Amino acid sequence: MESLVTWFTAHLGAYISEQAVVFIISLMPLLELRGGLLAGSLLKVPVAQAIPLSIIGNILPIPFILLFIRQIFKWMKKIKIFRGLVERLEAKAMGKSDRIRKYEFWGLMCFVGIPLPGTGAWTGALIASLLGIDIKKSSLAILCGIAMATVIMYFVSYVLVGNIVS
Repeated sequence: MESLVTWFTAHLGAYISEQAVVFIISLMPLLELRGGLLAGSLLKVPVAQAIPLSIIGNILPIPFILLFIRQIFKWMKKIKIFRGLVERLEAKAMGKSDRIRKYEFWGLMCFVGIPLPGTGAWTGALIASLLGIDIKKSSLAILCGIAMATVIMYFVSYVLVGNIVS
């Protein structure tokens, strides 16, 4: 993940502000808030700016995923070139769904909140949608998970990495 963040900061940073880089990285699947806060730390964006930008960037796609991903996947499966991709995405997401299915709210919150590869709000929202978890419950669990990830990534990005880079 760090190499992706470094690549984006190097290539986007020449054209847009550091704050915009943090926001854009936070919007992206795989990188999300974790990448946004790491980019903020590397670009020396003040934490008081980086945290809200990362949170907003990470939250923005979630309602669309929760509300529309099943319909989008259904449509994409009808098109031969997209069918395999959608089936792989569904299989990968559902392969990580055991704890979410079992514990629902708490499982989804921890899945989103513990910043490990393959976890996060995008995947959590996809799994919640595919499992048919109530949108209010899944939205709240994802928001709590994002808050949890924010605290963890603040320490990783600004306390640990920030002190190493300085």
